[in-house]
Amino acid sequence: MLELYHNSMSVCSQRVRLVLREKGLAAKEHHLDLRAGDSLTPDYLKLNPSGVVPTLLDNGAPIIESAVISEYLDEIAPDPALRPTDALGRARMRIWAKIPDDGLHAACGLLSNAIAFRHQYLAMARDALERNIASTPDPARRERKRQGIEYGLDAPLLPPALGLYDRTLAKMEEHLARTQWLAGADFSLADIALIPYVQRLEHLAQDWMWRERRPAVTRWFAACKARPGYGAIADYLVKPAVALMADKGAEAQAKLRALADSERDVGQQRL
Repeated sequence: MLELYHNSMSVCSQRVRLVLREKGLAAKEHHLDLRAGDSLTPDYLKLNPSGVVPTLLDNGAPIIESAVISEYLDEIAPDPALRPTDALGRARMRIWAKIPDDGLHAACGLLSNAIAFRHQYLAMARDALERNIASTPDPARRERKRQGIEYGLDAPLLPPALGLYDRTLAKMEEHLARTQWLAGADFSLADIALIPYVQRLEHLAQDWMWRERRPAVTRWFAACKARPGYGAIADYLVKPAVALMADKGAEAQAKLRALADSERDVGQQRL
């Protein structure tokens, strides 16, 4: 029996739920309230020592890390296949699938907090907020969280995070101009890995980053959202959180455009 410990709006949880939907697999779901500290309880830390979601249990055995879980599910339920059949294709798929772990996930978390979720955190009592930040196990993640909440759009790490997102979309545009999906002719774990991170930008009202000048990414994202498996995101959306992201994202758009342009200019000067 499969069990999934997850959070409705977590991008990593969305990634695993997308795989489950594409596979037609059912899992008993355990929703964790991350702001309340559900992922940091002693019982959950026994399953996932990193204190993050998602965690998949297969007959009681825990599998952690969304990329690992995704490939695990494709191995135990190979039809329909979500990995290319040839070794070179699978290698290309893994290059795309590792992009979140190479920095995009951290950038997504910082942007989400700095633009929108800081307002929820700042509504907490000060001592509760300090405990919440201090309980984040990973020091780098804890500092990004603190910066996003404390400084918002003025967080020192925000410009490079936005620049990384912009470079990722540029790389996707270049590739998708030549092929239908990221790993080739077929939808795969490569696409599933990136969907939640593009979706988060759309929720944060920053879809100008591809709609205005990246038609291949625009086409790709529309095709992703048209798939039946997209319900793994759409069916779990928390309306107040989506509304908060849209509202605060719209307010931040002008400043983020300027920051993105500045980061692009700096990047070109380095070439």
